[in-house]
Amino acid sequence: MRSSRRGPSALTAAAAATLALLPAVLPGGPARALPASASQAGASLAGAGASTARPGRGIASLISQATARLGTPSDTGSSDVVNLGSGGWRVASSATAAQSGAVISQPGFHAGGWLPVRNDAAGAPGTEIEALLQNADCPGDPGLPVNQRSGSRHSVFYGTNMKKCYGYMSHIGKDTVPRFSVPWWWRTDFTAPSHPGPAAAQQRTTLIVNGVIGRAAVWVNGHRVATPATVTGAYTRFSFGIGRLLRPGTNTVAIEVQPNDPDTMYTVDDVDWNQIPPDNNTGIQFPVQLQVAGPLADGNAHLTEANSPGLTRSALTVRADISNPTASTQSGTFGAAIAAPGGHHQTIVVSSPVTVPAGATRTVTLRPAQYPALTINHPSVWWPYRMGGQPLYTLVTWVAQHGRMLNSTHEQFGIRTVTSYLTGKSPQAPAGARVFTINGRRFVVRGGGFSPNIFLHYSAAGTARQVALLKNLGLNTLRLEGHIMPDNFFTQMDRAGILVNAGYQCCDAWQLPSDGHGVTNVDYRLLRLSALTLGERLRNHPSVDSFQWSDNPPIPRQEKVSLAGFRQAGFGDPLISSAEYNSSPVLGASGEKEGPYDWVPPSYWYDTSHYNRGDSTRTNVGGAWAYDSEESAGDTVPTLYSLRRFMSPHEQAQLWKNPGYNQYHANYEPGHHGYQFGTLFNFDAALAARYGPWSSLAGYVEKAQLQNYENTRAQFEAYLAHAGSKPTPSTGTVYWQVNKGWPSLLWNLYNSDGDQAGAYFGAQEANRALHVLYTLDTGTVTVDNLTGARQSGLTVQARVYSLSGRLLDDQRSGPLTLASQQVAGNVLKPKVPAASKPATPARVYFVELLLRRHGAVIDRNVYWLSTHPDVVNWAKSTGAVQATMTSYANLRALNSLPAATARTQAVTTKRNGALVTRVTITNTSGGSTAALFLRADVLRGTRDGRVLPGDSELQSATWNGDDVTLWPGESQTLTVRYRAVSLRGATPVIRVSGWNVAPRNTPAPAR
Repeated sequence: MRSSRRGPSALTAAAAATLALLPAVLPGGPARALPASASQAGASLAGAGASTARPGRGIASLISQATARLGTPSDTGSSDVVNLGSGGWRVASSATAAQSGAVISQPGFHAGGWLPVRNDAAGAPGTEIEALLQNADCPGDPGLPVNQRSGSRHSVFYGTNMKKCYGYMSHIGKDTVPRFSVPWWWRTDFTAPSHPGPAAAQQRTTLIVNGVIGRAAVWVNGHRVATPATVTGAYTRFSFGIGRLLRPGTNTVAIEVQPNDPDTMYTVDDVDWNQIPPDNNTGIQFPVQLQVAGPLADGNAHLTEANSPGLTRSALTVRADISNPTASTQSGTFGAAIAAPGGHHQTIVVSSPVTVPAGATRTVTLRPAQYPALTINHPSVWWPYRMGGQPLYTLVTWVAQHGRMLNSTHEQFGIRTVTSYLTGKSPQAPAGARVFTINGRRFVVRGGGFSPNIFLHYSAAGTARQVALLKNLGLNTLRLEGHIMPDNFFTQMDRAGILVNAGYQCCDAWQLPSDGHGVTNVDYRLLRLSALTLGERLRNHPSVDSFQWSDNPPIPRQEKVSLAGFRQAGFGDPLISSAEYNSSPVLGASGEKEGPYDWVPPSYWYDTSHYNRGDSTRTNVGGAWAYDSEESAGDTVPTLYSLRRFMSPHEQAQLWKNPGYNQYHANYEPGHHGYQFGTLFNFDAALAARYGPWSSLAGYVEKAQLQNYENTRAQFEAYLAHAGSKPTPSTGTVYWQVNKGWPSLLWNLYNSDGDQAGAYFGAQEANRALHVLYTLDTGTVTVDNLTGARQSGLTVQARVYSLSGRLLDDQRSGPLTLASQQVAGNVLKPKVPAASKPATPARVYFVELLLRRHGAVIDRNVYWLSTHPDVVNWAKSTGAVQATMTSYANLRALNSLPAATARTQAVTTKRNGALVTRVTITNTSGGSTAALFLRADVLRGTRDGRVLPGDSELQSATWNGDDVTLWPGESQTLTVRYRAVSLRGATPVIRVSGWNVAPRNTPAPAR
């Protein structure tokens, strides 16, 4: 053990006493006598205010308990804070619960007929519809696993069941559904805990109300402690001292929530992303908590990093607020322990005496200048996944008095440096383009807009499932517009290495009028409190790399109070003024743009010359230049398996027969012009023109897969290909949106049931760690390395085939070596058939790209192209949410592609508690015909290869690739991972089919 003696000498006894009590007193446990060994451990640190040590029994146990709690989705982060409602809530509408709050909040009040409600995984009781669903008011339960809730015709997610059960809203704003246009009550009983040791006079009991959606009155034991004028804001936190109201035994808290109105309240809504939940998400989205503090309480503990440019050193500053609720001055010891990832290195322990006047709070700051142990040499550095590991340090803090630990806090953090700047000034981007770096390394943001469950029900298991899909997809960033998730969500992103761009929402109360008209001092106080609360929640998560406003930048006073809140919280990551090309007085230019949102052709993403000079926000100008905070080609058509889980027969028929039909699982907007996305009209018009007509649902879905695949691939590939372009590089693209909180046909890469359709695999192909791509603007080949290490021994082969399979061109590159995040362009230029105009018959051809490392194929990427390309009418498209076409690419010749055959070999093994099947597909055609768009699915079946009736697809499956194209003699091996329990005792059967390949089943029993 090595002690640092540079700290103040007054710390000698404090450090020894603190370390001595740690083995005896752990978070949440009663004090007990200190064993001699513990006293000796403390005495050995005599003279030390800071130390670096192998953790002793007490500290190691404290850190172990903290880490275990961090693995619990509803963890509060503090030993003296508990979530209320663990035994359940009772929920009722005020239309039926007509008594006053003074009556309803009395212990012993008879809540017969009220809805029993349990907390979700994050410890929150949720919304009004959540309460109804938990009681089967409308069949279906959002708390059940996805595969149990979305495949039934009785599910609230099926057809128009949500509308039939609960009503309908056609625009964002005040709730218009009578059932939900009145206040609702949430009520729960609790037994007031006491702090171990201190007398009642030295305790403070606090009720903490987080994240009310709407406005709320709060009652405890017949007394109103807050009115709706106080408790409002989806991202605020309010604390109320209630000790004088508590009784021995049972106590009651009752919360009356007034209906949410996103136009007038700083809450949440979905803009045009989904159907509007008929209750407007009114309810309680984060835990209601109780804190019982002793004579001193440790809270708001966090740290800040000062990292050297090369991250060879990290200087950590620890801060905490120590509160004294008593009527006399209190003294004690504040301490902190920082444990390295995996417990393989020494644990840092620092402490300081603290004295707090009566009824006051003092901020204690432990800086590296006074505590050299807080400077870590050669720290373990946190990286986004693929670029490196995700080591997490554990911070535990505590306050102690008279040999007794009073309370402790715990959290994890990662050591990394995020920077953001503007670059590439040009006529298109006069202030430059937004760039992000992580640990000094520049990278292209490849993200997706994330949506929570439509009823705001949080599932930790559901988040884990989505993490697997996201990592498999190859995205490195999620954007949270307005919907800031529970703490467990960010913990999972920290561990997964997925960056999070958090921010405010557009198009509601958060977006203030530019002249500030009607904005009150109360509004500005709420905005500052919101920023403070958000900053405190997000500040130490290494996954959170930035926070930004949405369409409009903050007006001057809004910016001032919000920045003050973030600064007070200690939030140190980049703050950005807008998701459009706007600026604000302090933060300056955003360097970001938005749109398009509806169908555009793949070639659109490569355009860099068209933009609306009259629109300074650079909205809906597409093209891979600068940073686009939200954009996509609109609709996503799931697989037939998924469609049948959530669409009624009538809706399925309308999907392929009526492009103008307002699909309930798109959104509430009935048209297809401008910002209206309730139909698939524009997508369908392009599909019919490019691929030809269809005569069945299956035919429609098959063609839609190709169109979705080529478009999502092009969006991401274009931004990678143009990453080094001058003067305006492409620095980031955020697919709008990566997921939805319920089954959807609009804006998603994977569906809420985990369905991975063509859109998913097109994006996956573009975002592979090592990837070869064909640039649609220059007709050249580009290779990129998205890993964290230098890659050598790479070669590229480019082959061009006619539709009949005749080889038209075959080129190979020399050896390539790429640094991490390097994009190498103009590697090859395949010779392809010349473009022609419609007067000349269209020719369809293929470009196959093979990337090899030391001779082994590691990436195969196939394009189907036409000599009649897509031609955009830019005069009518620039500034529009979709493309207006002069002419569409003619790919109809694909319909005449001769039949091909394929052989499938499948081997299933058990691996880390899951089943993994390796599927090798070989084109066994006798001629030269390509087997186009071969799709593999894993289904429940029998050992002889028969598929079981009903919904047999395994929704837990995650494929490392799919929708592949092969020429005769070529093979490709795919891997799928899934949970054994999802087989329900059946045998896994692999079904492979393709555009021109008949379905074939192959049993794959586990070995």
